[in-house]
Amino acid sequence: MANVVNLIFYPVKGCAGTSMSDALLTPAGLAHDRSFMVISEDGIFRTQRRHPRLALIRPAVSADGTRLTLESDNSMEGHGTVRLDVTTSAPRRDVDLFGTAIQGIDQGDDAAAWLSEVLGTPSRLVRVPPEHDRIADGLIPGPSGYADSSAVHLLSRASLALLNRRMAERGAPPLSMNRFRPNIVVDSHDSHESEGEGDWTALPHAEDRARRITIGGAELGYAKLAVRCAVTLVAQGAGARQGPEPLRTLAGYRRVASGGVVFGAKFSVITPGKLSVGDEVVVKEWGDAEL
Repeated sequence: MANVVNLIFYPVKGCAGTSMSDALLTPAGLAHDRSFMVISEDGIFRTQRRHPRLALIRPAVSADGTRLTLESDNSMEGHGTVRLDVTTSAPRRDVDLFGTAIQGIDQGDDAAAWLSEVLGTPSRLVRVPPEHDRIADGLIPGPSGYADSSAVHLLSRASLALLNRRMAERGAPPLSMNRFRPNIVVDSHDSHESEGEGDWTALPHAEDRARRITIGGAELGYAKLAVRCAVTLVAQGAGARQGPEPLRTLAGYRRVASGGVVFGAKFSVITPGKLSVGDEVVVKEWGDAEL
């Protein structure tokens, strides 16, 4: 069977993720995923593209979303921890996400001071407002918090294995899954099924063609391929760029007509529900590959 092997959510956009054995899939993705965002003083979102040290910030959010803890990685001594009571009643402020004006709720001066010290530049923290109504585009559009685009990023281990084989041919070391910051990682335990049937995740990039997926009682709808950027150059455990991979190798076999490179797929939530590691992943509808 094709199964879920990891579930990861990222409470603060750009910061470290948290793996879970069980997760609630909401209309806007895994519960609390990218529900907070670090911004500059003038409201522009901060990203690992320009601030790779974000990867060394480890957020933890309470199940009910009312408490947030920010802790720095052990490699960043002296910054300690900041604990916040999350507010949803503070005044809204304008924030900029890829040039789109949306709203955020500022989480106060303690968070701002801590983030500014860790990142070495004036920064603040905002939360998605309850009335947030952003709809991400794609073949099947859907609600999204502060994610780059669609609510859920799904990636198979087979796709990563192929990439690592191709990088090995160039003399490059393998990369871990966390370079790509997926929400749902899927795998197959038997590679002898035919394409589009059974253990579909044995086939690299089969997720590109999956149009409707059920996992437990939840259903996902395909939105688009995941266009990769300079964040994939950041070693997540080091909080720093390390060489040209994987973009150099991906450019050789995963380039799209628009000029970017793609790896993994983005999905919208059709039916919310509970997800668990070990759940069977069933493709209910297939489509043509865009690449």
